[in-house]
Amino acid sequence: RKFCTQRCEVIVKPSEVVPQTGALLVKQMQTALPPNVMQVVQGDGVIGRYLVQHDNVDMIAMTGSSATGRKILADAAPKMKRVVLEMGGKDAMIVFDDADLKKAAKDAVANSLCNAGQVCCAIERVYVAEQVYDAFQELACEYAEAYTVGDGMDRSNKVGPLVSAMQYQHCKKHVDNAMDEGGMIQFMSPMPGPSDGNFFPVMVLTHLTHDMLVMTQETFGPIVAIAKFDNTEDQAVEFANNTEYGLGSSVYTADLDKAKRVASRIDAGQVGINCYALDNMDVNCPWVGHKHSGFGYHSGIDGFRQFSLPKTMVFDEEE
Repeated sequence: RKFCTQRCEVIVKPSEVVPQTGALLVKQMQTALPPNVMQVVQGDGVIGRYLVQHDNVDMIAMTGSSATGRKILADAAPKMKRVVLEMGGKDAMIVFDDADLKKAAKDAVANSLCNAGQVCCAIERVYVAEQVYDAFQELACEYAEAYTVGDGMDRSNKVGPLVSAMQYQHCKKHVDNAMDEGGMIQFMSPMPGPSDGNFFPVMVLTHLTHDMLVMTQETFGPIVAIAKFDNTEDQAVEFANNTEYGLGSSVYTADLDKAKRVASRIDAGQVGINCYALDNMDVNCPWVGHKHSGFGYHSGIDGFRQFSLPKTMVFDEEE
């Protein structure tokens, strides 16, 4: 077998709320690519829709919300364009009573707060066995104290601002709803002085249930959300799968056979066992979203093939 490739031009449209980040990445890529192979276009959803519907665009790949993904699928359908979507997540972390609690709590905090929680595969729900629930939340609060909020250009700060005022209000709505429904704030970080930034405090929330927005909708903020489960495999799986999303998950336990059983039943594209999947995956692994978290997939050899269109040439063996 022989493989041949054809030059394909790429147009990158960054999110309208972080245009400079996307432009900087494209600028760096352009230094290693032939002229005009990769270009950047700025704008909001109107520009994005124009690109999706344009006759000269053969394929669309998007990382963003599930709502935007559904719109892209609808706009791509009339011309049967190929689409790969990485969408929202509500990743669950399961902590059984035999887990290394210090490691689990440290990982829960780090991967809930990375980039102020504004990561599609951030840990947004932590389910802790009721036998170790109190000890775990104490450790989580202890680790969260190290995450100072402030100007990201100051390296002593670990959590910068949210991306927009709208995102700030979205996170506030989730916290307010949790408090109204019986949730508790076990830890809240100090805030920086007066600033124009959309800074949101680091929080550790407990006594949470699936009646609360913070446990059912994508929050995308610096919140460690902790709830109890009864330490059974069935309830762990039930709670982890109680979402429309299926991007990532993680299982912490000293019993690797139990971890494998639970991981195999969780409906998510990647499941870390005693670790955070994104930080520990082999580069050959595809990045997959189940349910409303993905359409197609990317990364790894399998993912790269999603961005190519095979063609078979068959020759008469007698020639």
